[in-house]
Amino acid sequence: MHTPQLFGDILIIILASLPVAYLCLRLKLPLLVGLMLTGIAIGPYGFGLIKEIEGIEILAEIGVMLLLFTIGLEFSLKRLKEMKRLVLLGGGFQVGLTIAAVVAVAALMGRGLNQGIFFGCLAALSSTAIVLKSYVDRNEVDSPHGRVGVGILLFQDICIVLMLLAIPLLGGSSESVSIASVLAKLGTSLGLLVLVVGIAWFAVPIVLKQVVSLRSPEVFILSIVFLCLGLSWVTSQLGLSLALGAFIAGVVLADSDYNHQATSEILPFRDVFNSLFFVSIGMLLSLSALWTNIGNVMILVFALMLGKAILVWAVVRMLGYPQRISAMVSLGLAQVGEFSFVLAKAARGTDLLSDVEYQAFLAASIISMIATPFLISSAPAFSFWIQSFLHDGTVDDLGNAESDDIHLTHSGGLQQHVIIVGYGLNGRNLARVLRAVGVPYTILELNADVVKRAKAKGEKINFGDATRREVLVHAGIDKAWSVVLAVSDAQAARRTVRHARDANERVHILVRTRYVSEISELYELGANEVIPEEFETSIEIFSRVLHRYGISRAIIESQIDKIRQQGYEMLRSTAPVPTSMDQVNLALEESSTETIKITDRSPFAGRSLGAINLRGTTGATVIAVINGGGTEINPGAGHIVSPGDMLVLLGTQDQIEHAADILMPPSLGNVTLGGFNP
Repeated sequence: MHTPQLFGDILIIILASLPVAYLCLRLKLPLLVGLMLTGIAIGPYGFGLIKEIEGIEILAEIGVMLLLFTIGLEFSLKRLKEMKRLVLLGGGFQVGLTIAAVVAVAALMGRGLNQGIFFGCLAALSSTAIVLKSYVDRNEVDSPHGRVGVGILLFQDICIVLMLLAIPLLGGSSESVSIASVLAKLGTSLGLLVLVVGIAWFAVPIVLKQVVSLRSPEVFILSIVFLCLGLSWVTSQLGLSLALGAFIAGVVLADSDYNHQATSEILPFRDVFNSLFFVSIGMLLSLSALWTNIGNVMILVFALMLGKAILVWAVVRMLGYPQRISAMVSLGLAQVGEFSFVLAKAARGTDLLSDVEYQAFLAASIISMIATPFLISSAPAFSFWIQSFLHDGTVDDLGNAESDDIHLTHSGGLQQHVIIVGYGLNGRNLARVLRAVGVPYTILELNADVVKRAKAKGEKINFGDATRREVLVHAGIDKAWSVVLAVSDAQAARRTVRHARDANERVHILVRTRYVSEISELYELGANEVIPEEFETSIEIFSRVLHRYGISRAIIESQIDKIRQQGYEMLRSTAPVPTSMDQVNLALEESSTETIKITDRSPFAGRSLGAINLRGTTGATVIAVINGGGTEINPGAGHIVSPGDMLVLLGTQDQIEHAADILMPPSLGNVTLGGFNP
């Protein structure tokens, strides 16, 4: 590797990528597409500006590893256990059916069984890097279709080792290769992998604890990078992919106390190296070879993506997911993956793949990758269309067999209940509280495994897609008092709000969202309350800070109410908001906190604060009561006012004077006032 040349190539890539990235973002095109087009332009088949291809590919591989490492940080061991059905059944059926379908097509074209299996392996793999990058950018990794897609991708990555081991057997390049030897080597590799992961699981937290005690950010980041690259190297030595090792390293850290810090440290490196990966993909495409064989390549692209999308859709449907989720996953995984290039390169010296077929496959694969971000962005709209198109008017979109313990059951008998959409952390907590206080509710969830486990525990949960109007009807939307959307799917949230509002004009709709841009539209669609996670966190932070500075709770709550009523406009604006701050200052200047001592001559001695209704009568609020027994902050309406009590009042000066006249009329004399103005 010629270091000065590599350095110059990196500068060229960055210089060429910046204007293309700017143009793509301006035109609202996926950045991944711009990076791959940059690679086509500056690569050896374009203007030929890049010379050190091997070095760029190594750096690009690091980018993929860092991407999978950060994804792994979001998947704890518990989550992976929950996904085992998706990984084993979903991934297994997808890979198996794809290979079987390609073998059948190859046989019709006169190809042998060995070539059919090899072509099936090439078609079965999807692009882990592109799909996950698109899901991360769209905050969809934790959505229902994101979880299904990730589960299938994980199985594909595990299958790479078996596919690589099978190439000599399929190509007939070695007489000593047999199915038994391939399976033995695979078993050895996986066994050693389990051993390495087990050691890392116990050793890494102990080592990192010592590293953190040094209080050195440099040592910490070096340790994290070593863990990521080290486990990647180990898995590569076992015949598995580098990316799978990086993912495992992330999972090892996911349950530790250091996962958030590791994520923040790795992100800048990930984005830079990952960009090199997408540029390197574009460099592989030969425009001249594409142009001379454009007809066959486009037919191959269409056949690959359509056939694979149908197979993925069928597999996800078999797992029990509705049309909408199945369609979104099928579009996301319809492309050919980057690891297929590794298989294709390994087979070039055999009878499995000729040079002409290699170039055609390469071109078709890259075109499918370039199309993927567009397909993923259009997947929500397409999925709703296909759901409506295929729906036959029956209630159950899932095959409503009586023997199926996850089919949608009628929520008869429920009135004035809460419909909870989504059974994640927020949904579970809400259900727990509603159950404790006796409020009726029902839950709609799209994860079949979650539904089964929750039903086994007696939870009032149904497998149903809330974006379907008839599902909401069966959940009793016409008699419900509230609908709570606790899902991480912006498209589904908008559609559910619209259907819920159309079905019941009086129902109270509360939506949780991660997206600032969703707030206004959700209100327009009929939501009563929209709770953006990051803004509510900001509110909690500033309310605690103001409380520490002695600002009364009533003023803080007043400002919080104004922020929420204004749709969080104060927090959404990056510029100062003079009007809002002036209101805060005015409120502080006009408010007072004073005390009034109650004597036995007060007409309200012995009565409760609720009966006195001081706030409703005067506007002043009793924020504390001081007596011989101590101080009671924020006394409730049932508190009995006794002679000798000191009532701490909050309000304007006029409000407090009015309250004093009521509690201790001037004719009684001896009214004790004291306090301060903030």
